[in-house]
Amino acid sequence: MTPDDRSRPVRVLIAKLGLDGHERGAKVVSRALRDAGMEVIYTGLRQTPEMVVETALQEDVDVLGISILSGAHMALVPKVMQLLCSSDLADGQKRIPVFLGGIIPAEDAEALKGLGVVGIFGPGTSTRDIVEFIHSNLAAAA
Repeated sequence: MTPDDRSRPVRVLIAKLGLDGHERGAKVVSRALRDAGMEVIYTGLRQTPEMVVETALQEDVDVLGISILSGAHMALVPKVMQLLCSSDLADGQKRIPVFLGGIIPAEDAEALKGLGVVGIFGPGTSTRDIVEFIHSNLAAAA
């Protein structure tokens, strides 16, 4: 689905999970997505999985981006995926695509993708690639 196929802009939640205080990348990605015509909601620092999922549901987002550099991705991201799945089943909603940004080892990346994470972007990824990824994932989900 392209932006022209939508009646409203793509809504993206960018979340910072856990005790991670490094938010520069999240802010750069947020600005790039905004500049690409998306509506971006940024959670700020030190969010719990419950807070992130609740915000995603309340804001009716199309995509959830999680920035995590703390090394706690294998503890926090599975909890987010579990909470999203539980809420999807309860509400009958379509699953919100989740992508990650940060330093994620390859073996962890595969495990997280097995849980339903649709994409993982490391340091140095072009913001254009992230914008295109979001658009292509929305088209695939439509």
